[in-house]
Amino acid sequence: MARPSIYEFAGGDPAFLALAAAHHERCLQEPEISHAFSHGFNPAHIDNLAFYWAEVFGGPPRYSELHGGHSAMLEMHARTGAADDWGQRFAACFVQAQDDAGLPKESEFRDALRAYMEWATEEVMSYTPAESQVPKELPVPRWGWNGPE
Repeated sequence: MARPSIYEFAGGDPAFLALAAAHHERCLQEPEISHAFSHGFNPAHIDNLAFYWAEVFGGPPRYSELHGGHSAMLEMHARTGAADDWGQRFAACFVQAQDDAGLPKESEFRDALRAYMEWATEEVMSYTPAESQVPKELPVPRWGWNGPE
């Protein structure tokens, strides 16, 4: 029998919506990251975040269909001049949000989620300098139990 995707193991859309909502709340409470939301945010932010992560972990390609894939996400975060520790703070919120959202506590599952977020925040942070250029038409990355697929 084939192993379920991380998306399926987590609990599908409801799990990723809960994770995105919990992560958003954690970010609002984080002193440095909350500044990014001080001027408001897209009312669909939580849904879009859930769609993105769901797609990364084996769910349907809704984020790509609605927003144009990985390049669109990177472009939203590019050239922000974010502080060097912003990625670690974001990832810490993500790890804490997994408990808040009631995701499975299975260690291999949690390790895969954390490894993805560490990789993802490093990539996003690489585009925060003012001169950064995001490549066009990058697909949303896929992440499985053993890392990038």
